Amino acid sequence: MGSSISSKDVIALLVFAAVLIFMLGALTALMRRSSYRASIENRLRVTETSKIETQSELVRIRRSRSLSSDGHYQLPLVSLNKLMLQSGSKIGFFGLVIIMAFTAFTAFAAALILKLGAAIALIGAFVLGIGLPIAFLRRMRDRRQSRFEEQLPDAIDTLVRSLRAGHALAVAIASVGRNMADPIGAEFRLTAAEVTYGLDLETAMINLRSRVGQADLALIVLAVSIQARTGGNLAEILTNLSSVIRSRFKLRRRAHALSAEGRFSAILLSFIPVALFSVLLFISPNYYGDIWGHPLVKPVLGGAVLWMIFGDYVMYRMVRIRV
Repeated sequence: MGSSISSKDVIALLVFAAVLIFMLGALTALMRRSSYRASIENRLRVTETSKIETQSELVRIRRSRSLSSDGHYQLPLVSLNKLMLQSGSKIGFFGLVIIMAFTAFTAFAAALILKLGAAIALIGAFVLGIGLPIAFLRRMRDRRQSRFEEQLPDAIDTLVRSLRAGHALAVAIASVGRNMADPIGAEFRLTAAEVTYGLDLETAMINLRSRVGQADLALIVLAVSIQARTGGNLAEILTNLSSVIRSRFKLRRRAHALSAEGRFSAILLSFIPVALFSVLLFISPNYYGDIWGHPLVKPVLGGAVLWMIFGDYVMYRMVRIRV
């Protein structure tokens, strides 16, 4: 029959898929190597942006990060504003609205093309239009916080060395912003600029914690706050914190490795039904026959997809271990 596919065509398709996967893997490895080398060069090189020179530049950076000119949240939706801030995104609220509208329109058009019905198209447009950009921002935030967590012990060591050399804490913070790569360098530069242009050190550190949202950073803010009010050897406190944070980082990595099996199971169990459905539809388009036109098929498939998403969420919560 004209619609059937021979075994040679299937083998050719599998070979093409294997070559494509290999090329994507090689490209990913090269990009990671290039990113690693770029991060080393960025760390060793003192750039022209190592200091915020004027207060107008500070205001511009705040506004680009969805903050008001005085450093407060710009949007009435605090949770969304905090997510955009902690993700490091500079698209702004209107840029996010445009992305959501484009995603919703694409999902709605795809649902109409597939003849899923107006109701399903509207529901899909609403869910995907809001859910996908939010999920992408959450992913950006998690990656940024993970990178910040890796850099934090080295930043604390830089603070300790500067304090033991006799510098003030504000000078030590500026040293971290000047000598370390982003994201921690950019955040400490912004903190140093806030102290320079009028904020007290404790408030500037609280703002730093709000902008990043990383759990270990709260320990440093607390140590600075206690030292500012009661005194004490801040260098010794930060040294102990650096050791604790490194131990917690190792424990988190170990928990991440132990939960890898659950994450892989969730990905595999989600991929197999979609892959099997696609392969059957590609090899034999008439395999489902008249069943595909039955009025109960599409609602049942929609319910199965929602149930699968719920199962993925449950497995995600099971393998997400907080340390």
